[in-house]
Amino acid sequence: MKIRFYIDTETGQPHIYNHGVREDEVEDVLGKPGEDRPGREGSRVAIGKTNSGRYIRVIYVPDPIPESAFVITAYELIGKPLKAYRRRRRRKTK
Repeated sequence: MKIRFYIDTETGQPHIYNHGVREDEVEDVLGKPGEDRPGREGSRVAIGKTNSGRYIRVIYVPDPIPESAFVITAYELIGKPLKAYRRRRRRKTK
């Protein structure tokens, strides 16, 4: 999958760096999301576990080119949102 990232104008780096997320973690989640649902204004929200074991939420927009996405932001899922995600996953497997 070809992935482009939103670049923060202040730092010149991908915005995901502001949240402590690396590109390979985004690739892990988009490659095999545990959950992928519609977001706001045409965006999508993917949640999944990275190869390093972290749970990440990725906000992205599918590109018109197949197998391509523009990542707006991504951040680690912790606390209540993580518990809710795990609960939803358990319900799906039953």
